[in-house]
Amino acid sequence: MTIRVLLADDQTLVREAFAMLVESARDMEVVGQAATGRQAVRLARSERADLVVMDIRMPDLDGIEATRLIAADEDLAGVRVLVLTTYDTDENIVDALRAGASGFLVKDTRPAELLDAIRTVAAGESLLSPGPTARLIERFLRSPSAPETGGPECLSGREREVLSLVARGLNNTQIADALGLSPLTAKTHVSRIMGKLAARDRAQLVIVAYESGLVTPGSI
Repeated sequence: MTIRVLLADDQTLVREAFAMLVESARDMEVVGQAATGRQAVRLARSERADLVVMDIRMPDLDGIEATRLIAADEDLAGVRVLVLTTYDTDENIVDALRAGASGFLVKDTRPAELLDAIRTVAAGESLLSPGPTARLIERFLRSPSAPETGGPECLSGREREVLSLVARGLNNTQIADALGLSPLTAKTHVSRIMGKLAARDRAQLVIVAYESGLVTPGSI
């Protein structure tokens, strides 16, 4: 199965470099390039991309608002967004996750890591490194505009355990190992949690876990 990738960045050289890298992978193809947020939203609709690699700072419409429009569009329910950030200096990353992004990466990431990130997010997983993500969330999650999700009080004890491990960056296999479950059972728990909390993906589960106090940065 080929992953259809849309690249959104206002820097032409960056887009072209990413395009060459993506096209070098046998399981990916670039279906469009956007220089503004509005172009990214339009191309996501017209080209039926599976994943958008989204810069944050763009003219016309920034990457956060573009992500929010894509995430809110029922016709684009299967489109995932992987946000580009300068990492240490970009304080918009939590807003991007709230808007519906499934993860983030830094612009100077290694080529192989970028391709792995695209595969991870396209497969429905979130790309959240536990340590750095915890520090970002600790600093900026106190701001308003919380995601429209339920709270973990609606979850069973086991589901709360699973949610706390998701927030720590564990994948389904690692969660299964930690709790003595089968990977399928762990996956089922995660799916049920997402349904109960009305979360789009695992990235939003992380936000809920931190905002509710179920997990705190100091516990990572």
